[in-house]
Amino acid sequence: MKESDRKALISLPVVVVIGALVAAAGSQAGAALGGFPLFAVGVGAAFLIQWLAFIPAFKAQTEKFYDLTGALTYISITLLLVLLTPGVDARGLLLAAMVVAWAARLGSFLFRRVSRHGKDDRFDEIKPSFLRFLNTWTIQGLWVVLTAAAAWIAITSATRVALDGWALAGFVVWAAGFGIEIVADNQKGRFKADPANEGKFISTGLWSKSRHPNYFGEIVLWIGVLLIAIPVLEGWQWVALLSPVFVALLLIKASGIPLLEKKADSKWGGQADYEAYKKNTPVLIPKL
Repeated sequence: MKESDRKALISLPVVVVIGALVAAAGSQAGAALGGFPLFAVGVGAAFLIQWLAFIPAFKAQTEKFYDLTGALTYISITLLLVLLTPGVDARGLLLAAMVVAWAARLGSFLFRRVSRHGKDDRFDEIKPSFLRFLNTWTIQGLWVVLTAAAAWIAITSATRVALDGWALAGFVVWAAGFGIEIVADNQKGRFKADPANEGKFISTGLWSKSRHPNYFGEIVLWIGVLLIAIPVLEGWQWVALLSPVFVALLLIKASGIPLLEKKADSKWGGQADYEAYKKNTPVLIPKL
């Protein structure tokens, strides 16, 4: 067995165990269905959807529906929890609407992008390996769970609190982050669609303020979701704090910024204009 496959084999159960622990913690004082905590049901469904989608994806050796599956997982489980949770209040409905709006927008954007390019280079070495490709889908299940944890816990919580200052502040923060992400993605999309920019890097609009403004918006919007959820959290439900922390760590330290920075350096490193842009433009938090 290859070393990469061995690592995947070890990672698989670890990822599932982490998901199970989050499910147990977030289910405290939450609604149940037939004796099963609804939040835990949502967590289990998130993994199950990925595993079912993996089967045809591995058979066809395609990652084309990877991001779309992730988005549909957010949407379907969020709506399911709203429908199954007794007495969902305005806070829960607000959170559900925010998660669905974000997932629908980002999922369609990523699906159009991979359809336009034909593939995602990150999967080239992974797809042929059953274990590594399965591990990638399993990790997406955990990614969905940890990211949506604050919203799902608040939706299924037995504690009900009327909309308050936390809800208003959270919605404003979420809207700001959502807007930044949309504008940044649209600006980059238009830039890359212009033949005159072939082989160039974007340094205009929000991209003149941050090298990764879309990721900044992503982190900000999940902080907004957490702020709305805070008034109903209790005990182990505070595991919801992992939501924006996980998003930030994933984008800053793992699959986001490091990979894109490395790719950009390999393409434009040494060019005077790129080195100046890199020196004068923050990696993440926009300069005023």
